[in-house]
Amino acid sequence: MRYDVAIIGAGIAGASLAAEIAPHARVLLLEAEDRPGYHATGRSAAFWSESYGGPAIQPLTTASGPMLRAYLEPMGSVHIGRADEAGAIDAFLAEFEGTGVELRPVDPQAMIPGLRPEWTLGVLEPSCEYIDVGGLHGDQLAVAKRSGTELVTSAALLSARREGGVWKIETRAGRFEAELLVNAAGAWADPVAEMAGVNPLGIQPYRRTIMQLKTDPAPAPGSPMVAHIGGSFYWKPEAGGRVWLSPHDEIETPPCDAQPEDIDIATAIDRFEHVVDWRVEKLEHKWAGLRTFAPDRLPVYGFDTAAPGFFWCAGQGGFGIQTAPAAAKLAAALLLGRAPDAAVAAIDPGTYSPARFGG
Repeated sequence: MRYDVAIIGAGIAGASLAAEIAPHARVLLLEAEDRPGYHATGRSAAFWSESYGGPAIQPLTTASGPMLRAYLEPMGSVHIGRADEAGAIDAFLAEFEGTGVELRPVDPQAMIPGLRPEWTLGVLEPSCEYIDVGGLHGDQLAVAKRSGTELVTSAALLSARREGGVWKIETRAGRFEAELLVNAAGAWADPVAEMAGVNPLGIQPYRRTIMQLKTDPAPAPGSPMVAHIGGSFYWKPEAGGRVWLSPHDEIETPPCDAQPEDIDIATAIDRFEHVVDWRVEKLEHKWAGLRTFAPDRLPVYGFDTAAPGFFWCAGQGGFGIQTAPAAAKLAAALLLGRAPDAAVAAIDPGTYSPARFGG
């Protein structure tokens, strides 16, 4: 069976793009695992933060906000630091000056009960919100299906070659044909490119560790997320008075079914206990996911410069969920050769083009 577009990967990137283009094209969505979102999407502790990822990501995040409204819940966040990190605080504020992102200095001691006295610097980002990742991903898959997308699971790519303007795709679930091939394979983006005879871009996965803690005291209702301005931890309150904590680690790894390491768990708890005087009563759950970056840490959306019909939708790092709606609209316009949706018309797609890496 021949399709207009075959998308490799049914995580949030592939699912959102399929939902966007399915009304205009016959779409095949191929997922290597037996269910979509098993790796990065299904293990995300995602939040919507306009500052997360830096100023080059912020336009995608801000544009996605209205489209994510049904999946967001207010939380707020506080970026904290010690006195010797004043330069990092000032640089953070300067980085987003004029972008419209609301950031204001605060006294973190007044906002975080039990905060140890050396943590004297803080910046409040009141717009930060929870994201219902499962709800968003499931709805994108449902929208794609209603518009005619065919989802095939357990369909790991084995090879792809272009003949006569058509991609011949061989997977563990069978053979398919499509005029355009989209690489939305997350941590497997470079291996997928190589299986299609396309030069890889240097897209690298990194392990990120997260754990659920029971603490005494438990975070108060309405507590904000807390993140170190130096990038060595963050935590956020969760349902049932629990804490989701990460050491903000980025451990280079090959594409894999990521698992947490004991040293990273211990490091995170040690850092946490040096920030607040809360007692960790129990480590209730731990997991790890993969965050995947291009060499310049910006996502890649667009046709490969040397491989006709091969489209990149990869390298979303840790901001793939919060930017998914805008990224899908931007990528869909490029893929289908259409004018961009009004929601993303002001965003320069050249910022994310694979052409920035050369031919």
